This record gives sequence, structure tokens and C-alpha cells, in this order.
Amino acid sequence: MNRKLRMGMIGGGKDAFIGAIHRIAANMDGLVELVCGSLSINKEIAIDSGRSLFLPEDRIYTTYEEMLEKESQLPADKRMDFVTIVTPNFAHFGPAIMALDKGFNVVVEKPVTLSLEEAKKLNEKLEETGLTLCLTHTYTGYPMVKQAKDLIKKGTLGKIRKVYVEYRQGWLARLTEREGNQGAAWRMDPKKSGKSAVMGDIGTHAFNLAEYITGLEVTKLCADLTTVVDGRGLDDDGSVLLKFNNGASGVLFATQVAAGEENNLSIKVYGENGGIEWHQHEPNTLLLKWIDKPAEVLRAGSAYLSDIAKQNTRTPGGHPEGYLEAFGNIYRNFALTISAKINGSSIDNSVIEFPSIKEGIRGMAFIESTVKSSQSDEKWVDYTI
Repeated sequence: MNRKLRMGMIGGGKDAFIGAIHRIAANMDGLVELVCGSLSINKEIAIDSGRSLFLPEDRIYTTYEEMLEKESQLPADKRMDFVTIVTPNFAHFGPAIMALDKGFNVVVEKPVTLSLEEAKKLNEKLEETGLTLCLTHTYTGYPMVKQAKDLIKKGTLGKIRKVYVEYRQGWLARLTEREGNQGAAWRMDPKKSGKSAVMGDIGTHAFNLAEYITGLEVTKLCADLTTVVDGRGLDDDGSVLLKFNNGASGVLFATQVAAGEENNLSIKVYGENGGIEWHQHEPNTLLLKWIDKPAEVLRAGSAYLSDIAKQNTRTPGGHPEGYLEAFGNIYRNFALTISAKINGSSIDNSVIEFPSIKEGIRGMAFIESTVKSSQSDEKWVDYTI
């Protein structure tokens, strides 16, 4: 295919943080161009945002329904190839279903929907249409996360025994939703955020990272969700004990009230022979610890890394790669996959991969299972989809 993929965007206008991140990531490899958008539920902001991005006037839409309907009626060589949905949680399902019905592939922010029931319906629609959905679990895009996954997949650590994953933030240590913070306001509204705020917002990232790196699946969990800040409508702190399908156990800790923390995500995995440790604050480094010899420090950009880590590394060693590059890797891998489908060609799925509806469903099941466990006297509950 001798052209860029054409992207539309729902949400993500000038009043939103995440839209700009998606646009930077999509543009990073020159594979995608933004051609249309319904960028805000506020008509004036939608139009102003579209103009600021130099979109054609006739492709600046004020509702997603109008956008999907009109784009589907354009000639094949003009209409968008996929749509990116960067709205709050409650506004994922409707646009995604309509986009698939109109023949468009989908990129969507996590969590994939507002409920597990919606996620299952979305999966049914994907199976019906044969289209592709990408879920932006950003942290799986880091090269050293992929290196950790490859090491465990190859059995380097032996049988996995223990997993610790933490996601600490402090931006909700005060009642910021009452101080004009719109991002906090919708996250603490169950009608817009879902059954859990902290697990829906960041706990799902930690859960996804644990399953992605280890290749294991959670089968049981025991959760304690709490609301630390008085006057808040949903939980802002939680701890979860995990049981995996190989017998390993784990601990997941997610909080948004750790005053002074920024975006502190980390994971440690231990097997029979040793362990790995990765911190998002220093993403180019992976620690490899041994039971009977000195620890190793693995660095992004090095020749000794696995093929999947190299495929998702953009700069020579010593040049920092971070959040935007990880996001860019997800978009690049998605774009390469869609382009291959259009061309009728194949790609190497062992190194070109991205989170999909499967991860979306598992994430929603995790949220609902943690809420069920936290509210139950029995505590330990089966993780069920």
C-alpha cells in the first residue's frame, strides 16, 4: 500500500490531554494521518479543535454519529480507515459498535468499555465483522517490557512463582474533582467511570502488565478497595492478592492518593532461577537477578536483546525512550497489521503485536471481580469472564 492510513478521532479535542498523545503516537512513524474528527461533545470546542489541527471544514464533525455516517458514505479512496476513541469510559461502547457496523477498524482507550457485558458484546461484533480493535495498554509498548516477556517465555527464570506489580499516583490525594478538575470529576462518577475508579483507571494497567509479561492468567483474586478521601464517590485506593493459572501468587497495589507520587508503575517477577524488575520511571533498564550469580542490568538499544525488543526500540543505546515512544509502538504495530490486511499480505506477529479485545475483556473481568471480592465476606473469588 503506497499511502498512509487515514485516521478519524472521537474525543481528544483541545480540552483533553490524551487526544494529543494519541495524535503524536500515530504520527511518529509516518504511517498514519488524521483526516477527520468529532473532537468534543461541545460544538464550539469540536469545531475549534478541528480547525487548530487543519482538518478540512467538511470533515470537522460535532457528533460521532454524524462523523461515522458521513465517513462511511465517502469513496473508498477518501474515507478513514480506522477511528480512535479517546472519550471517557462510558462513551467507548457506542462509538466502537457503530464504527464496526460502518466498516471501520477501531483504536480505543482503556478500559475498553464501561462493563464486562459491553466488552463481550463488542467482541461479538468484532467476530461478526472481521475487523480489528486495538486497545491502548501503553506500557506493553516499552521495549524492555517486551524483553522481560521474551525472557520469561523462553524459560530463563524457570517456573514463575511470584509477581508483584504496583501503580502509585498522588494526583487524587485531595478532592480535586470539587476543584474544577474535569478528569477527576468523570473518573469519580460511577455512571461515567464504571464500578471502580482506581482499578478502572490504573489497576487495569497493572493487571495487564502482569499477565502480559508473565504470559500467565489470573484465576482467583482477593481484593480490598477503599475510598481514602472523604466525599469521594468511588474508590481511590486498592490492594489485590492474585492466583495465577500455573499456581503462582501475586500482589497488585494501585493507588491514586499516594501524595507526592507521579506515575510510578513497577513490576517484579520471580521464578525458580531468578527474577526481573522494571520501573516505568526508568524504562530503558531491566534488572535480571539470579539466585547464584550477580545481577545483570539490561539496557534498551543493546545488541544482545531479543528480536521483539529490538523491533520496538527506536534509538541507539543511551538515548532515552519513554511513554510517547511506547505509545508509538502500539500505533505502528496496529498500522502495520491493518496495512497488511488491506494488502492481503502477512506480518510477523511474534514481534509486531498490540493489545486487543481479549485484553479488554480480561481487564473488565478484573475490575468487576475486584469489586465483587471487596464487597464479599468470603473475599477470595474466582476470576470469571
